[in-house]
Order: sequence, then C-alpha cells, then structure tokens
Amino acid sequence: MADWPFVARGIQRRGDGMGIERLNPKGMHSNPAYSQGVALPASARIVLIGGQNGIDADGRIVGKGDIAAQTRQALANLAMVLDAGGARPEDLVRLSIYIVGDADIRPAFGAWMAFWADRGPPPVVTGIRVLGLANPDFLIEIEGQAAVV
Repeated sequence: MADWPFVARGIQRRGDGMGIERLNPKGMHSNPAYSQGVALPASARIVLIGGQNGIDADGRIVGKGDIAAQTRQALANLAMVLDAGGARPEDLVRLSIYIVGDADIRPAFGAWMAFWADRGPPPVVTGIRVLGLANPDFLIEIEGQAAVV
C-alpha cells in the first residue's frame, strides 16, 4: 500500500511498533470529525468498547433530555473503558454512534469535537439513527474500537 500515491496518510506511532494509518484518500471528502478508513498493523492490541450511554457511576442518567450532556458522559465513560484496557482516546480507530429518532445531532457533534480536540486524525465514525435505545431516556449510545501499537 505504500506505493499508492493517491492515499494521504496520517500515521500515529507509539513506541517502536508499526503505526496506525488513518486513510483519507485524495479526491474524497475530508472532514475533521472522522477519517475515511483505518489500517491496523497485525501486532496491534484491540480494545473493544461496548455501547456507552450518558450514565454516571451510580447508574443515573446524566442530562435527561440533553443530547450534549449525554454525549459528554458517554464519551467520558468510553475514555474510562479505554484506560482500563491500556488505551487512550487517540488509539480509537472506529466509533459507532446511535442517535434516537430525530434528535438534533449538532450538540452531540459539538461534544465529540470538544472531546477529540487536537488529538490528530480522528477514527472512522458511523452515525446511525435508531427508533430507541435500552432506556427510553437515552438519546445517544457510543461504541468504539481502539488499537494499541
């Protein structure tokens, strides 16, 4: 793949391992919120993060009716799982974001961009509208995958 001149890569490296390649081919739409693809080295440790909601440590919903608050809490929960797995947010390679019905995603997007900040090329992201989630008060659920090299 190194011979493909049309692939612009942002490579993140940790230690002496092979890097995670964020793929954003020339000629495709570029967006600061997500990458078009990710290539992982065979030696990467994969950390899978189950769907996170806006729930605090006591199981209470944070920000009932407020998608931005629920997104911030879901991302904080996701970061705690990453840490428990020996990963950092920068190691995220994929996110799936489930959004209830016709909820306005702009506040959630703002919370995501604040969380990602200047961490470099973002992971691939899929946004999915769903009829509902496990609790009728949940507005968003975020699951992810990270690769530690």
